[in-house]
Amino acid sequence: MNAPLPASMHAELNPLHLELANRLRSETQGEVLFDRGARGRYSTDASIYQIDPVGVLIPRAGADVEAALGICRELSVPVLARGGGTSQCGQTVGAALVIDNSKYLNRVLDFDLEAMTVMVEPGIVLDHLNAWLKPHGVWFPVDVSTAAQCTLGGMAGNNSCGSRSIAYGNMVHNVLSIDALLLDGTAATFAEESRMANAPPRIRAIMDRLREIGVRERDEIERMVPTVMRRVGGYNLDIVHPQSSRPYTADGQVNLAHMLVGSEGTLAYTRSITLKLSSLPAAKALGVVNFPTFYQAMDMARHIVALGPCAVELVDRTMIDLARSNPAFRPVIDNALIGEPEAILLVEFAGESQAEQLSSLAKLVELMGDLGLPGSVVEMPDAAAQKALWEVRKSGLNIMMSMRGDGKPVSFIEDCAVPLEHLAEYTSQLTDVFARHGTKGTWYAHASVGTLHVRPILDMRRDGAAKMRAIAEEAGALVRRYKGAFSGEHGDGLVRSEWVAWQFGPRLTRAFEEIKDAFDPDRLMNPGKIVRNSKMDDRSLFRFTPDYRVIPLQPALDWSAWNVDNDPAAGTVSAPGTGDDPALGLGKAVEMCNNNGHCRKFDAGTMCPSYRVTRDEQHLTRGRANTLRLALSGQLGPDALVSDEMRATMDLCVGCKGCKRDCPTGVDMARMKIEFLNQWRQKRGLALKDRIIATLPRWAPWAARLPFLFNLRDTLPGAAWLSERLLGFSSKRTLPKWRSDVFTRQASPADADTADVVLFADTFNNYFDTENARAALRVLQAAGYEVHIAGPAANDAEPRRPLCCGRTYLSAGMVDQAKAEARRVVEALRPFVARDVPIVGLEPSCLLSLRDEFLVMGLGEDAQALSRHAYLFEEFLANELKAGRLDLKLNPLPQKHALLHGHCHQKAYDAVKPAQQILALIPELKVELIESSCCGMAGSFGYEASHYETSMKMAELSLLPAVRKAGADTLLVADGTSCRHQIADGIQAEGGLRAEHVACVLDRALRPAS
Repeated sequence: MNAPLPASMHAELNPLHLELANRLRSETQGEVLFDRGARGRYSTDASIYQIDPVGVLIPRAGADVEAALGICRELSVPVLARGGGTSQCGQTVGAALVIDNSKYLNRVLDFDLEAMTVMVEPGIVLDHLNAWLKPHGVWFPVDVSTAAQCTLGGMAGNNSCGSRSIAYGNMVHNVLSIDALLLDGTAATFAEESRMANAPPRIRAIMDRLREIGVRERDEIERMVPTVMRRVGGYNLDIVHPQSSRPYTADGQVNLAHMLVGSEGTLAYTRSITLKLSSLPAAKALGVVNFPTFYQAMDMARHIVALGPCAVELVDRTMIDLARSNPAFRPVIDNALIGEPEAILLVEFAGESQAEQLSSLAKLVELMGDLGLPGSVVEMPDAAAQKALWEVRKSGLNIMMSMRGDGKPVSFIEDCAVPLEHLAEYTSQLTDVFARHGTKGTWYAHASVGTLHVRPILDMRRDGAAKMRAIAEEAGALVRRYKGAFSGEHGDGLVRSEWVAWQFGPRLTRAFEEIKDAFDPDRLMNPGKIVRNSKMDDRSLFRFTPDYRVIPLQPALDWSAWNVDNDPAAGTVSAPGTGDDPALGLGKAVEMCNNNGHCRKFDAGTMCPSYRVTRDEQHLTRGRANTLRLALSGQLGPDALVSDEMRATMDLCVGCKGCKRDCPTGVDMARMKIEFLNQWRQKRGLALKDRIIATLPRWAPWAARLPFLFNLRDTLPGAAWLSERLLGFSSKRTLPKWRSDVFTRQASPADADTADVVLFADTFNNYFDTENARAALRVLQAAGYEVHIAGPAANDAEPRRPLCCGRTYLSAGMVDQAKAEARRVVEALRPFVARDVPIVGLEPSCLLSLRDEFLVMGLGEDAQALSRHAYLFEEFLANELKAGRLDLKLNPLPQKHALLHGHCHQKAYDAVKPAQQILALIPELKVELIESSCCGMAGSFGYEASHYETSMKMAELSLLPAVRKAGADTLLVADGTSCRHQIADGIQAEGGLRAEHVACVLDRALRPAS
């Protein structure tokens, strides 16, 4: 049972909502969130809308939901079920009690391989389900682009479709039954009518009512319901008289579960879903067709579909260019291009025989030659290349949302579906519509079924609402002319429910209202969606309302690159700093988060490690960005930016920079946390622990002269316990060991004038892990380089103190001090940069600061030039290898297998591959990358008592289990100081392996094995 609601929240809630919160806390076991920050984080989805919910319930079991529905009905409070919160039309926002199924209600309940069915709870993520099914050779084939974060309950509520719907159909074609709960507590399994003979009387009455409405409206259904397969608007009343080009059921039976599919939670709460499975295709082949014009791509899609592919997906020029601007996507998209196409189509063939798929691919090549485009197909028979390109395509929407400036692609005619033979004319005429309204559209998605995700670029702060209305009306006229569907995939929600009446006419609209009332006479289930809706352009419901304002703020770092204006018609973006952001770009950078939920993924990448262990929206890149946006716009009250709520929201961000690389819209939460910490420090001060860590570079020289004294903490009985009580350092951790053999004091560098490489020894490898710096020096010298050790410039105010990147200061928000350290580095290395001498570093978080934070500290062109010359140790060697200049004679090691763990910042800068390449130079050594997120140590994060448990949970996600499986003859390689210490604490006590820097491994390989 939950504790009573805190007294501090009583003033925030009206009496009704206060009663609801208290009753939920006393009558359920779920997490009850009614504070302002939590409600703000659940007030948005991936649409343009924002509505504060009444509160949030995260149920731990079905009984919590049943209790909540009863309480809400008794108090007349609306209810809204939510999964990943990735809806693009506003389905999952509303002034209701939000029930978040994703954290706990995510199990596989039953699996029958022989019957090819699986029963799941609504909160299970599609990719998680398919990973569970894969060993059995089956999958659930409604493969939407948000598969890594969307839940099956949301997919059923939305009638999702996916890239391969031409082969497998929509969600409605793949749902066998739904176990649902009505608001009054009635429970039933909705399935084929023949299986519902013993349904409760309340359900029987609904079935009779549906049949009556269906018979009455049979002629109107035939007249008004579009026959295209991609039609997801309104309710599926046509299950009684099917109009879709693909039958709902194989035998023509009426399945009542299909009435709930696409109902967007307005009729009932889904407790479980039984799904129809498909066999995993044994072989796939992908052909990428390059088109000189967009029109040709649309016109020829119908001919390509005749070849029988399972997917034909469009990527337009805008998306190509945006993908190429993302370092993670550029090499992938480049491999798919021939010249500079205006559009490409991804054509996939799948089946049991690889020979058959390659034959189909050859037919595609022949077809394009016959159509006048010989040599236009990039053939991709390799599975890895296919997977990489599909990942780019899946990120298409989010890539498009990475445009800077207030103009963004807006979803409202997002997925109109027209018959394939009209696709080229429809897209051509819609492009003309955009031009008349001074904008352009971005296009991608499902050319195979005539559904193209088109988003005109609009500024929703200014004239976007008026243009949205006008464009929707003209687009609607085109859809009607071509007998298409206004909503072809992403549902109705707040943006398209208004168009249900336009699409289906007054008679069927009234019928839909009758259906709603039969299921939900109290009208409390996700009200305002599908029927009895608001206007699509009601600005009071927008994320950027007419009175939306960002508070004036002087950020510590330079965010001017985001403070720009864009002109969609001209395709231009103004110069950095020319926008109107009162926060000088920080506000617009935070607003880049469009709530797509990509940070909720678990399958690959780094982002977002804290969410992976907590499953809390608060500890998610999206949750942090939303909270920052609400604080910066004054929606969380005065001084919200330095509030305890904001502190708690940012607390578990480990600064991994996973979002910098993985977030398709480029939200860099690690840099944003620096801004928060800077504001916090100015208003609230610094804890002694944080000040000790921040100023480490200043007192390190003294500690290194008295290492025995500074190491007493881990040797003197009771000292570790005392450090936890007084300073907050976890007594369960050992601290790094101070050494007297400081690298920069004892190294023998080459003369500055003759050096062709500069080795930058960071604070950690200088004072704690000096063997790494010594090994790097020996390796570089063995390869024939004249190596100079970076030191302060002659005019430095502290010529005896080693250089420091300032990272420790940034971790405490002491940006001015970090800038001072950065200036020392820039000044000291300027002469070498002027001579094109590479600067080589060992610690990823330190060296990569020269390529990241140094560029936003106002240090000018000198910092820019330095960033272009700064390399991690293995990056430098890999570059030299590629250029044919590396002369490094390495010998076999006793170990023949190496496990490599990449530091988060290495991953953010795609700098793990060079480590793999260089380790692979060691004869007979097989290098395997550990697929892991953050190790959990993250600088000082894991040393803090308050973070210890979270830190270890992060490590246990994948890193430590992978290391434990390794044999004693395995090399364990980790460049990050924090990573090595995390592994030591988690493994070494169990007699496990010791992690080494890649430099040490290479150094040992220089010497012949004895």
